[in-house]
Amino acid sequence: MPERIRFISVGARWPNLTALELLVGIDDWGSLGSASRRIGIAQPNASRLIRQLERRFGASLVERSPRGSTLTAHGTVIVHWGRQILGDARELLNAADALRAEREAHLTIAASMTVAEYLLPGWLARFRRTTPGVHVHLQMLNSAQVFDRVISGSCDLGFVESPSVPPELYKVPVASDHLVVVVEPGHAWTQRRRPLTPHDLAQTPLVAREPGSGTRSTLDNALQEFDRPAPLLELASSAAIRASVLEGVGPAVLSSLAVIGELRSGALYAVKTEGLDLRRTLHAVWRRRGQLDGPAARLVAEILREARAKG
Repeated sequence: MPERIRFISVGARWPNLTALELLVGIDDWGSLGSASRRIGIAQPNASRLIRQLERRFGASLVERSPRGSTLTAHGTVIVHWGRQILGDARELLNAADALRAEREAHLTIAASMTVAEYLLPGWLARFRRTTPGVHVHLQMLNSAQVFDRVISGSCDLGFVESPSVPPELYKVPVASDHLVVVVEPGHAWTQRRRPLTPHDLAQTPLVAREPGSGTRSTLDNALQEFDRPAPLLELASSAAIRASVLEGVGPAVLSSLAVIGELRSGALYAVKTEGLDLRRTLHAVWRRRGQLDGPAARLVAEILREARAKG
């Protein structure tokens, strides 16, 4: 039978790379003092690292004298392999730097419809002016889909309107918004003398966003104690709902951001309500609490600075 090769480990821990760098430096520059100065380590710390390396390999590696330091036979062997290890480590760090630079040149964002349509264009325009060279890819989804993309890691950062956020995500408020009940000017609700109550709204079929959207979730939470009829229509964007209301299909509850122009022009009418809390906070969300970095961190920081400046 062929002889079995045995692999013997000299210890459970890897050697300290800085100590290896010092040992190579002694060979190159002739003394521990010169090596420690070149690397930027105080000499007492350098001496300690060399002693630890000698204990690690169980052999004397350096001979010290008033004229400097020289390597022992064992030290010469270790330096030979140490140069290769340090060279490979530098290649690893260079590759990691290249990957980080490539990652930092791209930013993938998933945003729910209202944020994507009415807030992100301004945010991204200012971000591009301060952070040129970053390619931004925007995915427009509903809030539930945004959560899925962020949790799976297929995007770097999410923006949502949903009142609740999965516990595995970190969130920070970036803006506030409120929903309004809107109808076209010929609707009977424009003639109401009293505000619309939650019961009134709950009994009325609406043109609504699809389940999973932040707008739908906010409305469902506000009317959760009522039995409600099925929606007149379920549509996947505020723009489609706004167009349906303008055509007289029926009333809807939409973000104030989505109808501000139509309300000012009189194309839509905002129905007064009472007893309804339709306020909401918009959030940026990401994985791994507190570890947002790169372009995503810079974008969120700029949004928060802008929000603080506006008061």
